[in-house]
Amino acid sequence: MKYAIVIPDGCADEPQESLGGLTPLQAAKTPAMDSIARAGIVGRANNVPGHLPAGSAVANMSLLGYDPNQYFTGRAPLEAAAQGIELGPDDWAVRCNLVTITDQIMRDFTADHISTEEATTLLSIVQEELNAERWQFVPGVSYRNLLLFRGEGQAPPFSNETRCTPPHDLTDKSVSDDYPRGPGSDFLSDLMARSFQRFEDAPVNQARKAANKLPATNIWLWGLGRTPDLPSFESRYGVQGKMITAVDLLRGIAALIGWPRIEVEGATGYTDTDYAAKGRAAIAAVDETDLICVHIEAPDEASHEGDVAAKIAALESIDELIVAPLLEALQRYDNSRILVTPDHPTPIRTKTHSHGFVPLAMSGTGISPDASKTYDEVCAAASHHHFDQGHELMSAFVDKPA
Repeated sequence: MKYAIVIPDGCADEPQESLGGLTPLQAAKTPAMDSIARAGIVGRANNVPGHLPAGSAVANMSLLGYDPNQYFTGRAPLEAAAQGIELGPDDWAVRCNLVTITDQIMRDFTADHISTEEATTLLSIVQEELNAERWQFVPGVSYRNLLLFRGEGQAPPFSNETRCTPPHDLTDKSVSDDYPRGPGSDFLSDLMARSFQRFEDAPVNQARKAANKLPATNIWLWGLGRTPDLPSFESRYGVQGKMITAVDLLRGIAALIGWPRIEVEGATGYTDTDYAAKGRAAIAAVDETDLICVHIEAPDEASHEGDVAAKIAALESIDELIVAPLLEALQRYDNSRILVTPDHPTPIRTKTHSHGFVPLAMSGTGISPDASKTYDEVCAAASHHHFDQGHELMSAFVDKPA
């Protein structure tokens, strides 16, 4: 059996007045996804328990078959795993965004998509504020970076009670009441404040202003945790997978569950990603693995920016350049299945992740078609196929060997 999973991150949404009451998924032209719906089933899954943060870390862990109530420890340690960073039992990772805050309003949680080179320079400035023996900033890609605490027998300042707000949940909102809370929060908040002072006159920011770009006003710390102990996907489901993504979070989950990652040139984790290159890479990998998973961040990014046209364009590109060629490639095999589903909803209206069900479409060998005609939220809501615990979906998708 060959398996393919396509994750259009954050594509689930609400009816839009600008689209005549349709959701972006309904408005988009997605003939390949609709063909999966007609050939198989459409349903829905709830990937994020109500008491956990409605983010991609929890949602994708659940989508890939791991109960987040048991395994989720935080987002940052997953991204550390993507970079091959090993965390000891007393070590913690903290996600570090470079952001633009004006008059206590989160103007841009990406600092205008700051370059990796610029971000690295700014992180070196704030590194001077730390005890380098215990604390280390690790540059990632663009605005996505990490702060590491190396305990080595010393108790960390954090605990599971430490609470931080993801900056993408604060777009165009006041941040005044969303600074870290709980154990270690004074340290985190103080470091964020000191970064504001150090960044204000930094040459990097002066150059960005001169180029009519937003400056990175400060760091924003969140998503902290320790490395989870995830059993391999193969040990749980009897098949080996590979991951295609441009996002460190998914790279990290893949690393922890034993999936090699396929790096695709031109994959950006944004709406300008090379969809066709991802599609070609997925097709090339089908012969080499039991399961290929393609994650595309673009719909989520479009939602964070409140751009309905960009979200529709992303969905149509995913359908034409990834789903359609994958479907055609799978026809070469006697036994195959394909699953299309986002991780969580990201409504255009709120510009942030939310709890709630997401639509899924699944077809292939052994999957009896239902009456579905289209892949969208409305069709999914009417279906009797539902997974109240999203992590149970994978057991229904993968035909485990006896």
